[in-house]
Amino acid sequence: MASMCFCGDWLVLACDSKWIAADVTHDRDVFVFDCSEVERRRQQQREGSDGAEETGSDKILAIAASPSGKLLAVTDDNKRLLVFRFDSSWRRISCRWVARRCTSMVFTQTEEELLVADKSGDVYLFSVKEGEKMGELKMGHLSMLLSVTLSHDDEYIITADRDEKIRVSRLRSPHNIQSFCLGHREFVTTLLVPPGHPDWLLSGSGDGTVRLWEYETGRQLQSLDLSAPAAEQQEKTVCRLAIAPGGGHVAVQCERSNIVQCLSLVDDLQVQSSLPLPDCPLDLTFDTDGRLWVMMDDREALLRVFKQQEGRWMHEDGSPGLRRAMEAFRVHWELLDAPSRMCSRFQHLRKVDFDNVSSYLQKKEERLQQKRRRTEKEQDDTVCS
Repeated sequence: MASMCFCGDWLVLACDSKWIAADVTHDRDVFVFDCSEVERRRQQQREGSDGAEETGSDKILAIAASPSGKLLAVTDDNKRLLVFRFDSSWRRISCRWVARRCTSMVFTQTEEELLVADKSGDVYLFSVKEGEKMGELKMGHLSMLLSVTLSHDDEYIITADRDEKIRVSRLRSPHNIQSFCLGHREFVTTLLVPPGHPDWLLSGSGDGTVRLWEYETGRQLQSLDLSAPAAEQQEKTVCRLAIAPGGGHVAVQCERSNIVQCLSLVDDLQVQSSLPLPDCPLDLTFDTDGRLWVMMDDREALLRVFKQQEGRWMHEDGSPGLRRAMEAFRVHWELLDAPSRMCSRFQHLRKVDFDNVSSYLQKKEERLQQKRRRTEKEQDDTVCS
């Protein structure tokens, strides 16, 4: 799936094995990097092995931008972890390997370290300065991790997993669990600590809700249900939360929904408006000026930009930055695999309920009926004799 984020003035699009960066503020050359051109790690030598290369694909699984926008981390299906820095131009500063395929990453506020969560439930800490140093295992869940984030002071690491749990731990001593934020009924897909509210946490889930927490105590402050009406019989998954730099506006993307929910976050969380779109968006993010950028499943109109004006989100069209980004991304449109865009990214995470009791009761009733028939037959034979 394609993903998008802002790294300073650069709008970054990751799709398939490539990530493309277009500066939406200055007229600079587009930067394109292809992970398939990076050397693969050779598997460890085993008895009878010739040291073959890793067999995963080069598809990018996750990207993360640093708070300053000068660093970008990329990880792919071949378990490579690449870190890039922008000074006067983009350059790769490190290439390392992770133990398992990654699902989410976050830089610390100091930008000296990078936290990486993987499918096995572990979180590793990588040094940014020491580019050759391998990751240090910090903590683990008993379930697949889907999102990781940090408090604004880097004191707490917050992780979410497939088993509906949100765990708050101290970064420097992760065995010391501060709290659990419990209440979601399905897997938790995304976490966000809003600017201006350092004690709050926003979470989105496969149960179709966005919840507001006081994460240090684990207390739930609010829950907004964005799931579809029961008549539609459609499970809705909150797959993306994006927040404006000021922290007052939150955009919510739900999987396979063509409506983006715009929330306001001041004293509490409120639904401000809805943005109906022609098709289901692929991703969304805010730029440094607070404009909402939405990536569409449309080659000719790949990006839409919305700006807050007089309490409403208005469509903005024709800016030079938008044109530069559209031209840069449109060239790589073929990388967006059409069949995969129609598939659910989260359906395999939903748990299947097994009704073993009904099956047991049915078999028990069949045994009782067989026993009654045998008893009746024995009684009939006795009477006849």
